[in-house]
Amino acid sequence: MRLILLGPPGVGKGTQAQRLKDHYSIVHLSTGDILRAEIAAGSELGKHAQTFMDEGELVPDDILLEMMNQRLQQPDCREGYLLDGFPRTIPQAEGLTNLLQALDQSLDAVVALTADREELIRRLLLRGKTSGRTDDNLAVIRQRLDVYQTQTQPLVDYYQRTGLLVEVNGIGDIPEITERIIQAIEALC
Repeated sequence: MRLILLGPPGVGKGTQAQRLKDHYSIVHLSTGDILRAEIAAGSELGKHAQTFMDEGELVPDDILLEMMNQRLQQPDCREGYLLDGFPRTIPQAEGLTNLLQALDQSLDAVVALTADREELIRRLLLRGKTSGRTDDNLAVIRQRLDVYQTQTQPLVDYYQRTGLLVEVNGIGDIPEITERIIQAIEALC
């Protein structure tokens, strides 16, 4: 099973990614984890990415795509994977499509978790109180949701056109949401 998990901050992607990874016995691939691993390994790609990160800039798509290319060819990805945090933009999605074609792979589904903006704000403020995360304050939360809306939300339309998208309500009990996702994936596949 090869999946992408999309959704705004606070919708529960991390929780659901772990549950889907376990359910399908696949690897959970987070872009942040891959970047950190490349940097820790001192690879050329990691060093190159670090130069952008040190300047407070986003790592360019070509570097991210090359990291994904190398990671998706690792033995633990043969049985499938769940991409979390990638792609974030249309150019990244197009690059991923080309990369998967070159690897003779295809996605099975793209899961977009949805939730009302006010519910997301409520969840993130609560998380900020319990976790101590400094980025979970009202001004930053609104900014992060706006960035998601303008940069990542277009991916929903992109993947809708491919016939791979399933939208799942991210509100409810965690097991209930997981079951909705699994049913949506299995109905598509």
